[in-house]
Amino acid sequence: MRVALHSILRDGAADGYENAHQRIPDDLDASFRRVGISDWSIWRSGRHLFHVVECDDFAAAMAALDTDPANRRWQEFINRYVDHFESTGDAAADMALGRVWRLRQQRGERP
Repeated sequence: MRVALHSILRDGAADGYENAHQRIPDDLDASFRRVGISDWSIWRSGRHLFHVVECDDFAAAMAALDTDPANRRWQEFINRYVDHFESTGDAAADMALGRVWRLRQQRGERP
């Protein structure tokens, strides 16, 4: 499944946030693999961050990461940059992305 998240950076935190994401810790990557997260992309526009997470089951992955030591260390570290996440709903299903349209597909091009 693919889910979308939207977070907001603290004022003046963009450079630090981007620097922190040059490479995430290897133990966090291993935790992501273990819980079924296959990819996570982040785009930034000003203070707004747009995340797309590809995973087997987002709700299960987040539940498993809640007690994961690598994730707890990362959250403690990265939260100095993140002000908050915008709520898109209470359930992971509300965050699931369904493609509406894609230009490449309309053109008959390969993804």
